[in-house]
Amino acid sequence: MFPNHATTVNENIKKHNKNVDKNIPSAELIDFLYDNDLPESVDVSLASVSARDSVWDKHRLDTLIIQEMYAIECEFERYSERMTDCSGWLKFGFNEVNGLVLKQAFFCRVRYCGMCQWRRSLLWKALMYKTYDEIMQTHPTHRFVFLTLTLKNPPIGDLRETLQHMNKSWKRLINRKEFMAAVKGWVRTTEVTRPKDPKDKNKKYKRVCPTTGNTHAHPHFHVILMVDPSYFGRNYIKRDKWQELWADCLRVDYMPQVDIRTVKPRKKGAGDDDGMRGAIAETLKYAVKPDDIMHDNEDPKAREWFYELTRQTHKLRFVATGGLLKNALKPDDDITNEDMIDTGNDDEITETDDRRLNFSFYKSKGGYLYNPIHNE
Repeated sequence: MFPNHATTVNENIKKHNKNVDKNIPSAELIDFLYDNDLPESVDVSLASVSARDSVWDKHRLDTLIIQEMYAIECEFERYSERMTDCSGWLKFGFNEVNGLVLKQAFFCRVRYCGMCQWRRSLLWKALMYKTYDEIMQTHPTHRFVFLTLTLKNPPIGDLRETLQHMNKSWKRLINRKEFMAAVKGWVRTTEVTRPKDPKDKNKKYKRVCPTTGNTHAHPHFHVILMVDPSYFGRNYIKRDKWQELWADCLRVDYMPQVDIRTVKPRKKGAGDDDGMRGAIAETLKYAVKPDDIMHDNEDPKAREWFYELTRQTHKLRFVATGGLLKNALKPDDDITNEDMIDTGNDDEITETDDRRLNFSFYKSKGGYLYNPIHNE
């Protein structure tokens, strides 16, 4: 037993956390937490036990804000109710290589839940990394390119019709002879953002457009293309040609913005795997960024944009695959709670001891705290 004050407990946490990698807890710290009755008045945060797992707090706080937005509109109360219990508690096992490993949790799987978007993205990335490793064993000479396809921003009320039109246009594109000659597989995801301010010079984090940010949407495709070696020779497609092909398939009288780039290492001296991981991360990020959802959420007009987004995208699939990469990813509605728990990260050893340490989310504390009452 320990004196009833935080200083003694925190000193013991530091004393027992002797792991060389300070991002994960040591076996001594886990033993200390599991074997001792800590004072109820002392808060032990998940972040203080495992710095690597501090990310859980951010995603759960995103979920809280989005859940409260849904709660305001009676049409979406069912989503709010499901999100209330989402990841409210997390039970971790432990191994000395990876530290805490999630073993039990409940995820609501509401499309725009901040926590579930994060877990879904992790799962898709892990599946794609595995597919990439396998495909390079059988097709070592093939390369990858990263393609982004856009069109004029539609009013948010026309988003569903626009996305359906984009899907039909994509089907026309993949049947064009130029595409079929070089592309042997593809993974395509849909992202929707609020229109950004064209006057903002920040290339990475542009602010939302003050005139169309609450009235229009910016839907676009991110695509990883697996190409035959001939793509960089006789079958090469320049950016202007991609733009022309996409405009023709969209059947529009303007030239839409298109970006095409070869997947290359992000760091000097790194292998091709480094560049591919960057392309996968960009392609399989959130369908709608939480920042876009929560933008100016006290403003009824900004909230209405999100409500209309929810209506317009109901039951639409945001991932598609084809060719040699067909079935590389699980569709949104096929993902289970178990998939959300074990996202399939090959870098992690999922075997742990039999103990389960419970951390519960406390809104008033803004994060997860150790709650040993529910340990196993």
